[in-house]
Amino acid sequence: MGNFQEKLARFMRGRYGVDQLYYALIALAFALLFVNLFLHSPFVEILMWIIIVWTIYRAFSRNTYRRQRENQRFLKLWNPLRKQGSLTMRRIREINTHRYRRCPYCQKILRLPRRRGTHGVTCPACHQEFKVHIPW
Repeated sequence: MGNFQEKLARFMRGRYGVDQLYYALIALAFALLFVNLFLHSPFVEILMWIIIVWTIYRAFSRNTYRRQRENQRFLKLWNPLRKQGSLTMRRIREINTHRYRRCPYCQKILRLPRRRGTHGVTCPACHQEFKVHIPW
């Protein structure tokens, strides 16, 4: 087994390998495969195979600088979406104990304890005081 690993490591030396875009493309290909189980569309199948071939090409590419740039462009789009999704999931998990409100002065999102009524709040970022109404 060690001999195979050594040969594989030697083959992959100087090649790009996998990154976050690789994993996203594989997930997209599996999602298209699942959708195509119900649609039976040749267009979706061709698109899926194009994504798979492009993913394999990226992994074995020797142009590492270009692949890194592609991954950086992907991360510029992906990270804000992931951050927003994470915040949404956190809000859903904590709906029984906390409410989230935006500071009207600096636009920072504040995590407040769930207490009904109108309360005075001091923003920890800009130190401005304002009123917050929590209806339920």
